[in-house]
Amino acid sequence: MKKGVVILFALSLVFIAAIAGGADKVSLPRGYEKWEKSKQKVVNDKKSLFYGIHYIYADKKAMPVYKGGGKYPEGCRFVVDYYNIREEGGKPTLGKKNMVVLMKKDKKYKDTGGWLFAGFTPDGKPSSVDPVKNCYECHLKEARDTDLVISKYADFK
Repeated sequence: MKKGVVILFALSLVFIAAIAGGADKVSLPRGYEKWEKSKQKVVNDKKSLFYGIHYIYADKKAMPVYKGGGKYPEGCRFVVDYYNIREEGGKPTLGKKNMVVLMKKDKKYKDTGGWLFAGFTPDGKPSSVDPVKNCYECHLKEARDTDLVISKYADFK
């Protein structure tokens, strides 16, 4: 009887841990490609983390602040699709997608200034992007005065 109770307790802990772990699982928002989209941005500096061609998508919650400035509301999101550069006729053209990143305002992420930063492979699977080293530190340096959002609404015009 004691052994059965111990096993049941252990299984309960595993089940609770699985549920709790799943609650923090991050995925790309469905249909983000239908959000307002920036014009194409080309970064030719091969030493830059942002080398390539990218598009920024902003959800409806983010757009009013993006246009007018201020603090972003809880839950607003940005997604950026990154592509390799392919030379065609001496001009940089869109190559294969190489990365997707998500930035979501979420106060529980205190280590990253109240933003969730997450990286994904081209097919939407989580990547090994370090949210502090690869994202937050740069955003803090570049966009301290714009609630950590580096891009500008001018990128959408």
